[in-house]
Amino acid sequence: MADPKGFLTTGREVAETRPVGERVKDWNEVYVPGSLLPIISKQAGRCMDCGIPFCHNGCPLGNLIPEWNDYAYREDWSAASERLHATNNFPEFTGRLCPAPCESACVLGINQPAVTIKNVEVSIIDKAWDANDVKPQIPERLSGKTVAVIGSGPSGLAAAQQLTRAGHTVVVYERADRIGGLLRYGIPEFKMEKRHINRRIEQMRAEGTKFRTGIEIGRDLTATDLRKRFDAVVIAAGATTARDLPVPGRELKGIHQAMEYLPLANKVVEGDFVTPPISAEGKHVVVIGGGDTGADCVGTAHRQGAASVTQLEIMPRPGEERNANQPWPTFPMLYKVTSAHEEGGERVYSVSTTHFEGDEDGNVQFLHLVEVEFVDGKLTQKPGTERRIPAQLVTLAMGFTGTDVENGLVAQFGLDLDERGNIARDADFATNVDGVFVAGDAGRGQSLIVWAIAEGRSAARGVDRHLTGASSLPAPIRPTDRALTV
Repeated sequence: MADPKGFLTTGREVAETRPVGERVKDWNEVYVPGSLLPIISKQAGRCMDCGIPFCHNGCPLGNLIPEWNDYAYREDWSAASERLHATNNFPEFTGRLCPAPCESACVLGINQPAVTIKNVEVSIIDKAWDANDVKPQIPERLSGKTVAVIGSGPSGLAAAQQLTRAGHTVVVYERADRIGGLLRYGIPEFKMEKRHINRRIEQMRAEGTKFRTGIEIGRDLTATDLRKRFDAVVIAAGATTARDLPVPGRELKGIHQAMEYLPLANKVVEGDFVTPPISAEGKHVVVIGGGDTGADCVGTAHRQGAASVTQLEIMPRPGEERNANQPWPTFPMLYKVTSAHEEGGERVYSVSTTHFEGDEDGNVQFLHLVEVEFVDGKLTQKPGTERRIPAQLVTLAMGFTGTDVENGLVAQFGLDLDERGNIARDADFATNVDGVFVAGDAGRGQSLIVWAIAEGRSAARGVDRHLTGASSLPAPIRPTDRALTV
């Protein structure tokens, strides 16, 4: 272990954020550069000799958290990086974007603030990049087998990197103009600067992975063509069918899905636009959906100069302490204030949108809502609570319902779907079609980045076994695993 008394003598400290007035004027990450390293060794020293590290089970990747905490405490950054990469292909992604179910499962968290596992993780990998310790891992020999990966989000990238390192020739197909999937266009720059993606892509290219952008399988390239060209296919196309809001006025201009709004802001940062085609500047913005994607819309609207920002959530406000039905070490639903919420705006809970109101030109102007409550387990409107709020830009951030079946990919491959509309798969992540596998949200449904990477790694093992008869690649999870998280 690290410091035997660290959890008794050292309090929890987290990364320092830049002042709100400064950070809303740019798109850089909200944290003060370099603020973690002076405190991170002591923070790693808070990791206990707990006997059974429940953080392992809380993390779908099975990260060796006590081990790299110990190395970080001793400032052996090279060894810490090696342990970190043993289970996680992209710790700089998870260290910035994961909601840290490992911390919810931390034994110290039973009666004290948990170890800052996420901050330690990102410090280790940032230090490794700075020290040039992250190098391409080129396979010693090639298998002669070829694999196509559909989708370049975290699941697809993880599967591709594992399969390339196993000696297979891997081509990643991405329908967008840049590699990264939702990491590239769904995550705002202030949460993760895209330079982190770019240098991982360069590492993967050096290892031998090939990338093809601007190609949508099912439309630009058929499933039949793909199966003729490759020995195996991994579908990691995500759960891209967004949940809609079918209420009167939905057709008004100015109402957009979050994944129509957020990518355009990222394209401004990439240099594709001077100003985004959909902008919050000077507008009253309403974000429908209280999750992380909703918070991303809130932070983006602040940076675009919104007149006001209101975030609506149909569920009651979560508590700040665990409920009895969410005991340690499960992942609890708690009230949290993200960096975007620190920057302003109003959060309204237990409300439902009834309809939208527009002007004579068809632009949305107001959103009508009503308070709701649970009565006998059913969500019920509270009479006399109807009201309207100004809304000149509305973003729908209510999650996703399943994989996209409209582009022809599912039908062309002849894939079976499960009862939730996701692509069905077996214990090896294989679909009903021989040689076709599925990983990430396309098979699991909307989930966390750590689950996506874990599924990509596990699917890669299934593909490797299919192609060679055996595999030494790790498989952190099975499709039915839920670990300790929701």
